[in-house]
Amino acid sequence: MHSASNCFVNESASAAPIGVFDSGVGGLSVLRHIRARLPAEHLMYFADSLHAPYGVRPQADIVERARVISRFLLLQGAKAIVVACNTATAAAIKTLRQEFDVPIIGMEPAVKPAAAATRSGVVGVLATTGTLKSAQFAALLENYGRHIRVVTQACVGLVECIERGELQFESTRALVAGYVKPLLASGADTIVLGCTHYPFVKTMIAELAGPEVVLIDTGAAVARHLQYRLQEAGLLNMQHLSGNTRCWTNSPEKEAAQLIHLLFQGSITVEQVDEHRCC
Repeated sequence: MHSASNCFVNESASAAPIGVFDSGVGGLSVLRHIRARLPAEHLMYFADSLHAPYGVRPQADIVERARVISRFLLLQGAKAIVVACNTATAAAIKTLRQEFDVPIIGMEPAVKPAAAATRSGVVGVLATTGTLKSAQFAALLENYGRHIRVVTQACVGLVECIERGELQFESTRALVAGYVKPLLASGADTIVLGCTHYPFVKTMIAELAGPEVVLIDTGAAVARHLQYRLQEAGLLNMQHLSGNTRCWTNSPEKEAAQLIHLLFQGSITVEQVDEHRCC
């Protein structure tokens, strides 16, 4: 077991940073919510772009990436870990919670709030193949989808478009349209963004879906839950200072740092790391 108390020096537990990771830049959408809700916290983010997307990888590979990155963040002093990825949460969070004794917060597609929001009784879910095939998603449908119709759509290729920074490309719009239109044709009036990458094309999805369709993602809810868990554990940073934000990326792209700055829209230090040197 890794203990948070062993991972940092000359800092109180509450002043230690929060570690966040995803298969690339998608989790930055969650990081933005965390920064907005917890301005005093020091944040660390690992963008595992070299292995994105997780949604098409075997579960064993995702578990190993989650373990390796979590260890890396703990060695940097993380007092808590946020798995800012629906697929990684479904595949690996049980293992992470067994191995590491810091608060570990995960993601799940927002089926519950979508079920409460729908007027037509039809909810659409945009997600990766890995998320839609997971036992966690099946459990969500069992618990919250009994009295509604849930229409799912695997968005193959969309994560890759966002990883390349193709947020305004016509090719991306065509891809998104191909995924949104079947949900609308099925009568969906509420669409769940079941991948942390998708909020970065939320405006595009909204334009294609129309004003009557409600879009739901879970970034804000995760930030609230993180705050609760930190407070419960006595780890909330109560200082009235602005926390710093640090990011590591293993992306081979020269423009990786530029994309991270664009997506985060706040002060963030980006370091490109060698895959074999750090994890």
